[in-house]
Amino acid sequence: MNINITSRNFEITSAIKSYTEKKINKLEKFLSPVTETTIILSVEKHRHKVEVLINVNGHHIQAEAITSEMYSAVDEVMEKLDRQIKKYKEKVGSKRKEGSKVASEAEEGDTVIPHDEEKESIKIIKKEQLKVKPMSPEEAAMQLDLLERDFFVFKNDKSTDINVIYKRKDGDLGLIEPAK
Repeated sequence: MNINITSRNFEITSAIKSYTEKKINKLEKFLSPVTETTIILSVEKHRHKVEVLINVNGHHIQAEAITSEMYSAVDEVMEKLDRQIKKYKEKVGSKRKEGSKVASEAEEGDTVIPHDEEKESIKIIKKEQLKVKPMSPEEAAMQLDLLERDFFVFKNDKSTDINVIYKRKDGDLGLIEPAK
């Protein structure tokens, strides 16, 4: 397993690095084809934040935790990853039983556009580029669920158009396709 640990606004001690690596390495027995794990440890005022992104067979499993202490943030993010990995294993297992193959690789990014009521201006505060890979809407729905996001952008493997799958307020999923 390839583990990349980076820090923001503080220097990583060998103790926190070894503690984090030890916890992440426990996941390797559940996810043997894990190709890369990225961990970002950051401190902002009194908030300690741990973000983890695991790439498994082209699927991304992501979790983050914010606490007042770095070790507890690592523990909390591990609990979240355990739940997501169980969900991933169930979904992959059910897909294989149906005869479907596992989804191809995709990266997901956020663009957050807040609305400032006083000025009524739109300000883009985060911009990311997406590397979209072809997949079916069912595989995109699985990615959406694993990432625990509100939407997911993907390239439809049948029409080769960019599509967006999103969670509706009623709990169902919606699919946005470009008009022909």
